[in-house]
Amino acid sequence: MLPEPPPLPALTRAEGDLVDAYLAAADLLGRINPSRSAHTYGALRAAQALVRQAEALRAALTLMHTRGESEVHAETLARALRALDGERRTGRVTLPRTRAN
Repeated sequence: MLPEPPPLPALTRAEGDLVDAYLAAADLLGRINPSRSAHTYGALRAAQALVRQAEALRAALTLMHTRGESEVHAETLARALRALDGERRTGRVTLPRTRAN
């Protein structure tokens, strides 16, 4: 049996949208990452979708700012990212480890 994921912390709707949009953008960047992809067409499609995802990120941050949410609660948002498998999802954006010779 898989362990139960940690519960999501309480977030405002805009914070939830920010976390979702951020992880979606990270997923797309992972698909574009030239050190991890094999085909240009998939990377091209991910790059095209990344533009829309950047707009979603901007919209979430604009909403937060408009509502007076002027501070980003990094620790709380980090807990939310971890609960949504953010470490694995953002890990695909980095370079793969090199093999020791």
